[in-house]
Amino acid sequence: MKGKAASLELAVLGLLHESPLHGYELRKRLNLLLGWGRLLSYGSLYPALKRLLRAGLITEVQAISPGVSRRQRITYEITPAGREYFGEQITDTGPAAWEDDTFATRFAFFSRTDVDVRLRILEGRLSRLQERLDRARHSSRGGDDRYLSELRRHSIESVEREVAWLTDLINAERGADRSAGQPATPNDPSDPSGEDGQHGKPSDTATSAAPAADATSGNTR
Repeated sequence: MKGKAASLELAVLGLLHESPLHGYELRKRLNLLLGWGRLLSYGSLYPALKRLLRAGLITEVQAISPGVSRRQRITYEITPAGREYFGEQITDTGPAAWEDDTFATRFAFFSRTDVDVRLRILEGRLSRLQERLDRARHSSRGGDDRYLSELRRHSIESVEREVAWLTDLINAERGADRSAGQPATPNDPSDPSGEDGQHGKPSDTATSAAPAADATSGNTR
């Protein structure tokens, strides 16, 4: 799977990984997930579902819908093979994860990955955009008419905004990773509710240890 088709199929598997869905509900959730730039049509959804069915990654379950019509309703469920495939794809950190057509979908399911995977994808995307930004800046030339110049400026500013956003995300992920790896901080010896269970004056041991702690405190990197 490549490009937009791969992104759509991965999003379908991700949503069905949470719960079975019928076509209408699946399209609605996909539009919430991916629809900030476009509205997904049934003409795009059902071919994707057929491809996933042929690959054995999802299955159809027919049920009678409640109500007067008693129509048959098809619900789509992910298969064990689909779960395995989704797990492999969502943790793939190769160049395909950084591309315009697939990055947003990968990012939408970041909560199901660990920090190393997230960082590799974010850093790859940042590197790709920085290369694009350098090319755009160097390709700018005089002689363009007003509208072409404005379009070029808009493109450069859009990439600059995403570069800044990615940089903030990467710094946040690295900070969270460092915090998770740090040992628990010992109780403050000046805390009146310390381990000795006494309120007010700390124990003599805690008092004598405080200056040493103060002398070695500070920010270390």
